Amino acid sequence: MLLRNGEQLLLTVVIPTLLLVLFSAVDVVDTGEGKAVDFLTPGVLALAVLSTAFTGQAIATGFERRYGVLKRLGASPLPRWALMAAKTLSVLVTEVLQVLLLTVIALALGWSPHGNPLAVLLLLVLGTAAFSGLGLLMAGTLKAEATLAAANLVFLLLLVGGGVIVPLDKFPGGVEAALALLPVSALSDGLRDVLRDGAAMPWGDLGILAVWAVLGLGAAARFFRWE
Repeated sequence: MLLRNGEQLLLTVVIPTLLLVLFSAVDVVDTGEGKAVDFLTPGVLALAVLSTAFTGQAIATGFERRYGVLKRLGASPLPRWALMAAKTLSVLVTEVLQVLLLTVIALALGWSPHGNPLAVLLLLVLGTAAFSGLGLLMAGTLKAEATLAAANLVFLLLLVGGGVIVPLDKFPGGVEAALALLPVSALSDGLRDVLRDGAAMPWGDLGILAVWAVLGLGAAARFFRWE
């Protein structure tokens, strides 16, 4: 389905790949000490999760709701929480392909990952749950056209201000502290701590993601409308 959908392919594969290659090869943003690819790869992995679990899922679910697909599911014994869980798990398949592709490209660009694979897995799973909940909440409460516009706008804003490409320490102190609480910031910083700095388990970032996951999925399960 992903390969047949050009817009989804652009969002989930092409954009993260282009950003990784471009900003690793061209010195546009000051990423601090070390190789640019070591800073950029964790952020682009976080962006890939955002694009699939939040933006892509919100848009797809919003139009499924508009065209009556979800109304038919609502007439079945399927409860809201089961739909939330099923959609969250389904995006993991796409994310596996994304992570494999981006990892191969990053290694070709000279990336040198470190750290605990279990910590990386926990960050990706919690990030997926957090973004999935927020995406489903948006898709289940707004009209499809509003979801399309809002999801793409949020994607662009988080790309710029979520620590993906531009380090958070480039922002003023108060702004940096607020941005650090965003799920994409927690995911990108947590992955960076593990994969670049070799941290064992970034509990602070995991905690932020866990809170967003509980709030997002809980709100989606409570307020999601089938039609």
